[in-house]
Amino acid sequence: MFVRLSAAIAALSLLGGAALAQGAKPTDPQIAHIAYTAGVIDIAAAKQAITKASNKDVKAFAEGMVRDHEAVNKQALDLVKKLKVTPEDNDTSKTLSKQAADKLAELAKLKGTEYDKAYVANEVAYHKAVNGALETLLIPSASNDELKSLLQTGLKLFQGHQQHAEHVAAGLK
Repeated sequence: MFVRLSAAIAALSLLGGAALAQGAKPTDPQIAHIAYTAGVIDIAAAKQAITKASNKDVKAFAEGMVRDHEAVNKQALDLVKKLKVTPEDNDTSKTLSKQAADKLAELAKLKGTEYDKAYVANEVAYHKAVNGALETLLIPSASNDELKSLLQTGLKLFQGHQQHAEHVAAGLK
């Protein structure tokens, strides 16, 4: 229940960030920061899972999350350097970071199968929220074609992550 609630909050914060509250779409520097922050959050959760998970499939999934999100974040950093754009911190990325820290602290208290199930359920919900934000807000709002292309590539990869997380979750029941 709490995982679903926190995912709903994350989705709302992604979709209802400061840029939307001001009646404007997020800028490319804000989009870059939101997308990068989302990747950093998933890397941190995956690194925690690598040390805490008891199920081999959960650990393997977490290792894939670290590998894939670090690669995408490297591409994002390379792109912003190439474009001479400075990612801009914003209310949405700050809210995501705060919620992620709270979620990591909550997960840290769990052990064994209880941890495995909670981590994977959070990954399913988190990827759904991020994928929805990419589709409905971040990609449509991006004005730079290279940024838009990177976000679209990321979306395809992250949709695969969501499916993989759903598969792992089904195996834990």
